[in-house]
Amino acid sequence: MALIGESTAPAGVQKEGAVRGGDWAERLVASLSASHVRALVVLFLLSCAAFAPGFASLQPMDRDEPRFAQASKQMLETGDFVDIRFQDEARHKKPVGIYWLQSAVVAGAEALGVDNARATIAYYRIPSFLGALATVLLTYWAALAFVSPGGALLAGAFMAASILLGVEARLAKTDAVLTATTVVMFGGLARLYLWRDRIIPTGTIAAFWAAFALSILVKGPIGPMVVGLAGAALSVRARTVGWLKGLRPGWGLLLTALIVAPWFIAIAMKTGGAFFDESVGKDMLAKVGSGQENHWAPPGFYLLAFFGTFWPAAVLVAIALPLAWRWRAEPWVAVCLAWVLPSWIIFEAVPTKLPHYVLPLYPALAIFTVKVMELGEVGPHRPAAVPAALLIPFIPLGLTVGLGIAGYQLDGVPPYAGIPGMLVATLVAFWAWLAFRRGAIIKTAVLAVAASLVLSVSVWGLTQPLLRALKLSPRLAEAVEAIGCPSPQVVTVGYREPSLVFLVGTDLAMASDGKGAAAFLDGPGCRIALIEARAEEEFLASSGEMGKTPRLVTRVPGFNINGGRKLDIGVYATGD
Repeated sequence: MALIGESTAPAGVQKEGAVRGGDWAERLVASLSASHVRALVVLFLLSCAAFAPGFASLQPMDRDEPRFAQASKQMLETGDFVDIRFQDEARHKKPVGIYWLQSAVVAGAEALGVDNARATIAYYRIPSFLGALATVLLTYWAALAFVSPGGALLAGAFMAASILLGVEARLAKTDAVLTATTVVMFGGLARLYLWRDRIIPTGTIAAFWAAFALSILVKGPIGPMVVGLAGAALSVRARTVGWLKGLRPGWGLLLTALIVAPWFIAIAMKTGGAFFDESVGKDMLAKVGSGQENHWAPPGFYLLAFFGTFWPAAVLVAIALPLAWRWRAEPWVAVCLAWVLPSWIIFEAVPTKLPHYVLPLYPALAIFTVKVMELGEVGPHRPAAVPAALLIPFIPLGLTVGLGIAGYQLDGVPPYAGIPGMLVATLVAFWAWLAFRRGAIIKTAVLAVAASLVLSVSVWGLTQPLLRALKLSPRLAEAVEAIGCPSPQVVTVGYREPSLVFLVGTDLAMASDGKGAAAFLDGPGCRIALIEARAEEEFLASSGEMGKTPRLVTRVPGFNINGGRKLDIGVYATGD
């Protein structure tokens, strides 16, 4: 494939299966990757187009996102940037890195005069957006150790188009930033292993250790685990650990300690060691020992989820991956497998499973797949490849049908604004499948990425804002604000999602039943109660016994994603 590079196939590869010319698509990729600057600009614009739709309009997504954002918000409220808290509860599950990043962005927005920045979820999402953007650009950089600039451009584009990275770019959590740090480590480790006849620049080594340290501050042991397992696997293959001296571990670990130790010492002193008991003893070990917080799934979960979370490139990965065993003697194959396989096995073995856990492994899979594409071994000649590639149009078609039905059932009206775009995305994806059938694999990749962009605009930008039933917390916060009394005291019963705390205020009270809510409303000043229908009778009866008659201001019906049920919440008020 002259377009992507003059790669030489491993011994035994038969070139009669090589990809045929992709005409305009090959010329396009060749033009866009003619220089590194041009390729990076293209990937920057592609990422913005993929991640921006719905970024600000998407409500705080329970439960993890608003927990992170609320803890960052409380750091700004209290001025305590060491301890991590959600209301009065210590949140000792993850280190402080993401909270500092979110707090810094919000503080910057406030300094620029942005109104109500602390209660605007979009500002807390900016570190995730930048982490996802960095992941795409760094995938290009990491891929240059394996493939030509054209191939690196496609690997970055696959990451920008992937559903899972697009989701994480829009959520104020750790995973997009963590993935960016792991790509830096992957690129550095790959260069060290593959380029043993070259001197690795000091900047690359420094970036490796800075990313190593940041990954610890963001999500504790996950980054070190992934890179450690990869280094161990490659050392077993090489029958020596001597090659790892190129990482200069002495000053690298010293740099890591200088970055991470101050906060770990401070939190240990602040909590008397409780942080480590909670994060390691209760959070991490609980996930290893059992399915924590109802997130249990059997082994194989990530393999099945991969076909949706890494759409549209997942099928191309599945077609390429069987060749890893055949070419296992190749160093580039060994690097990719060492990064993915040991950690993937551990993630599958741990009972607690969430789709984003394996996201740091996806860039290596994207790079491996593009390398196999360069060698002409991804195409319709592979076993069952043509029917498998139907997954490319199936995902947007399934989303079109599923979101149309969901909108009608939840809000009584299908999301008409987004349906045309989702249908266009389906048609473009079907075009990609037709190109695959003809062996035009570069055209398949380009069209699949284009379909993903159209789908992103249609789902996140046009459909998501119309699903009002899912926006319970924002609508309840609007109802509270519309009452118009200054500094209201608010209580909720039957709906206790963290997003409500983030939007209504840190001092939101949570009563266990209607009687407790009635007692809360019996206090002085303007008080508001958010009463779910099942607790309403008890609430009104208890209020009557206290000689109170709270007025019903409005009702807010909706659907709680976490509870999986429809709710009808009455908004009651007393006082001025």
